[in-house]
Amino acid sequence: MNFRRIASIRISHPTISGLWYAFLWMMIGALVLSLLLQSNMLEEQELSLYTYIIHSIAILFGGLVSGKRAQMKGMYQGSITGLIYGILVFVISFLALDSSVQLGTWLLLLPALAIGAIGGVFGVNLNKR
Repeated sequence: MNFRRIASIRISHPTISGLWYAFLWMMIGALVLSLLLQSNMLEEQELSLYTYIIHSIAILFGGLVSGKRAQMKGMYQGSITGLIYGILVFVISFLALDSSVQLGTWLLLLPALAIGAIGGVFGVNLNKR
């Protein structure tokens, strides 16, 4: 019995698949950070820096997958993936932490857009021609 064929789900839309992989990498990074925090190898003061690094890596891989699946317009697909990822993280943090909307948080969408675009450009170039 071929379990891979039964459990195989392929998301064909480039942006949605990029978001899926970005959130997957974010969850893996959050797990690693929580394990490091639990084992006292990481202090809470350093946590925000590592959180930004994890989000940047997640957006980069999300843009990479998005650009690879799109096979063209990688900068566009990656930047849309980064922008939607940033907005979703912003909305989740706004609702979960009951924080106020500030200009600084909206400005964090610009690096998300740029990192996603870079990932999308690299993703398009990973395709075999």
